[in-house]
Amino acid sequence: MDVRIWFNRIWPARVHLIPMLRDNPDHARVRVYGTHPDREAVAFTACDTAGPEPVEDEAFFGFAIDFCRRHRIDVLMPSSRLVALADRAEAFAAVGTAVMCAPAETLRTVTDKSRTYAAAEQSGVPIAPWRVVSDADGLRKAVGEFAATGSALCVKPSGEYSAYGFRILDDSPLEVSDFDRLPRPTASVAAVAGALQRARDRGDPVPELIVMPYLDPPEISVDCLSDAAGTLVSAIARAKSGRIRTLVDDPEVAELARQIVGHFRLSYLSNVQFRYWQGQPVLLEVNARAAAGIHQTRMTGVNLPWAAVRMLLHGDPGPLPEPRLGGRLAVVEQAVAVSGPGLPPGWTAVGPG
Repeated sequence: MDVRIWFNRIWPARVHLIPMLRDNPDHARVRVYGTHPDREAVAFTACDTAGPEPVEDEAFFGFAIDFCRRHRIDVLMPSSRLVALADRAEAFAAVGTAVMCAPAETLRTVTDKSRTYAAAEQSGVPIAPWRVVSDADGLRKAVGEFAATGSALCVKPSGEYSAYGFRILDDSPLEVSDFDRLPRPTASVAAVAGALQRARDRGDPVPELIVMPYLDPPEISVDCLSDAAGTLVSAIARAKSGRIRTLVDDPEVAELARQIVGHFRLSYLSNVQFRYWQGQPVLLEVNARAAAGIHQTRMTGVNLPWAAVRMLLHGDPGPLPEPRLGGRLAVVEQAVAVSGPGLPPGWTAVGPG
């Protein structure tokens, strides 16, 4: 069996996932294609064929359909443009390409955290208290409402990649002792309120922000495999503590992940994250795609990425061993050799043609 897999806007961490696809239990021959607007994208080093993709959506989709047709792509594993790709899944199917994504309605919900939290609350999944704000007055009001909890607070954009804008709200002054430890992503309430007010005064668009308690560790990241209807097949939980990851056997968290995957109809690979509020696990985030750290699950003996490819193409994940849980691993940096000053215009093969 030959399988051609394409990653659009390929992430650096895919250099760790791609070997799991090649080293698959079916001994299928896998050819990997990667594209990114940046011709020096690091993950190109793990691809058989790599090259640039258009930045603009309008140009990208014409390019994408043609690319799948020319290269006879079997599976598109998207890193971005998930909603738009789901909307066009039939067009890709017409050229023989299956898009690994949840239904478009699901993606429109989970790529916005306020919609995600509201929907999760309706399903009975535990959520810490949260407020949506979009101006300085709303921010100050939310902070005042949470003051009685005595918890540290945080703020983050409601959008899909909110980690970029995450801040712990901290009004305390900088101390000399702070230079003895790693900095945290903090901002004072006044600084955030000022930024919102200045944007409003200029007439700039302001994204919705979520204000909520800063939840207690550990963060539990659950890598999930499910069928097209959202029925959970396998879930592997990773507890994060600094650089250490523990592959935990936690029935309570696994059951919450099952509820979330089923409620949102997450398909194939997804990732659900939890932290703790008042001693109980609560939902932090839902990602309708493979997490950057999914390769860490390889230590359990389960090949989730390949099982997802089988599920997409054949409707079943193949035989899955019982995951070996309890192991601990450390996340460390790795140097990857790159060649040349960057890819020239057009396509350049990396490895065998």
